[in-house]
Amino acid sequence: MRSVTGLVGRFSVVGCAGLALSSCSGVLDPKGPIGGAERIILLDATAIMSAVILPVIAMTLAFAWRYRAGNSRAVRWPDWSYSGSLEFVVWSIPTLVILFLSGIAWIGSHDLDPRKPIRSEAKPLEVDVVSLDWKWLFILPSEGIASVNRLVVPVATPIRLRLTSASVMNSFFVPSLGSQIYTMAGMATELYLMADNPGEYAGISAQFSGDGFSNMGFVMQAVPPEGFGAWVAAARKGGGELDAARFATLARPSQADAPITYGTIASDLFEAIVAGSAPNVAADPSRGP
Repeated sequence: MRSVTGLVGRFSVVGCAGLALSSCSGVLDPKGPIGGAERIILLDATAIMSAVILPVIAMTLAFAWRYRAGNSRAVRWPDWSYSGSLEFVVWSIPTLVILFLSGIAWIGSHDLDPRKPIRSEAKPLEVDVVSLDWKWLFILPSEGIASVNRLVVPVATPIRLRLTSASVMNSFFVPSLGSQIYTMAGMATELYLMADNPGEYAGISAQFSGDGFSNMGFVMQAVPPEGFGAWVAAARKGGGELDAARFATLARPSQADAPITYGTIASDLFEAIVAGSAPNVAADPSRGP
């Protein structure tokens, strides 16, 4: 009995810690407009479902207490069989819940379309994302630089991400900014994100992709425009060239790679990866047709 109590206690501590962490960061504490809109949908859906869940729990406990064996005042109607008013209530409430939830899902799925640009006076920053084994490659074509496992972006600026995979299917997700999206070999998906506040936001792989999956994380750092310009200048000055040979080396499986930058990149590298003509990509049988 003592061991069971201890086990329950440990699970309670873990659950409370998880709840506390989730409320302080990530999807419940968004730092961008997409994450904020997704939190509203989550809270609205929870409130609507609570309109059924909470009364059902309360009535279950009340009925169990009311009609317990020791309550002689509880009245039993053995011949009762149908009540139109009760049937109307029983079916109307879940029907309304379904209508409300479907309305939220329909509107939200269109308002939060990953390909829908974010309204802003700032010009979007173009970023090409490639998932590798087991690391993330970020290419900034307009700046002519690239980085691995670290992406610096200007704050309050829409980020237009084009994503693909040079290996198996994966999933790109920055919980604080919202909207995870899959990366797939041979095709490019698109996602808009924006950080409202400066800071470092953890990015993860949300799709199991092999031995190094647990180490496939990255950092997205939102900085003021002058900080972004300084990072680009430093990358151009200190980074090497990401040519075909270096990409072939980079595409080899590795884990927990330290962030690095490349000062120059081969032209049309992202398009070559999507087309399967980049080194160590076209010959990969896992890519399919």
